[in-house]
Amino acid sequence: MSAMTKRLVQAAIDAAKSAYAPYSNFHVGAALLLDNHEIVTGSNFENASYGMTLCAETVAISKANSDGQLRAIREIAVAGGLAGHVGAGADPITPCGRCRQIIKEVADLTDTDIPVHCAHATGYTTFRLSELLPHGFGPANLK
Repeated sequence: MSAMTKRLVQAAIDAAKSAYAPYSNFHVGAALLLDNHEIVTGSNFENASYGMTLCAETVAISKANSDGQLRAIREIAVAGGLAGHVGAGADPITPCGRCRQIIKEVADLTDTDIPVHCAHATGYTTFRLSELLPHGFGPANLK
C-alpha cells in the first residue's frame, strides 16, 4: 500500500463523516487525487426525493470541476457504510452505476484508466474503471 493511496482512502473515510444521509443512514465519502497531489473530497447529500440525491463521487468531481481541476484527476478513493462504520465492512464499497459513468467522463477526458480505491475493513481494494464499467458510454459513442 502506498502512503499516498492510504492518505487518499483515509480522506474518503473522513469525508463520509460530513455526509447528509438522514433517510438511509448510509454515509459515503469520496476523495480525488489531483496531478499536483492535492486531494479534493465530497460526501453524499440525500434528499427526501431520493432521485435528487447527490453521490459523494459526483460531489467531489463537481467540486474539482468548479475549481478548474477536472483534467487533473488521477485517482479516486471511495468509502461507505452505516454512520459510524464507514470503511468497516468486509467487502469494498464501489461506486454506483451513475457514478461509474461520471468517472468515465473524467477517464475519457484525461485518457486514463482511473484507479478507484474502495475501502473495507482490512484496507482497500483497487479497481481500474475499465473493470467497474467495462462497456461504458462515452464521447466516442457520440461520433
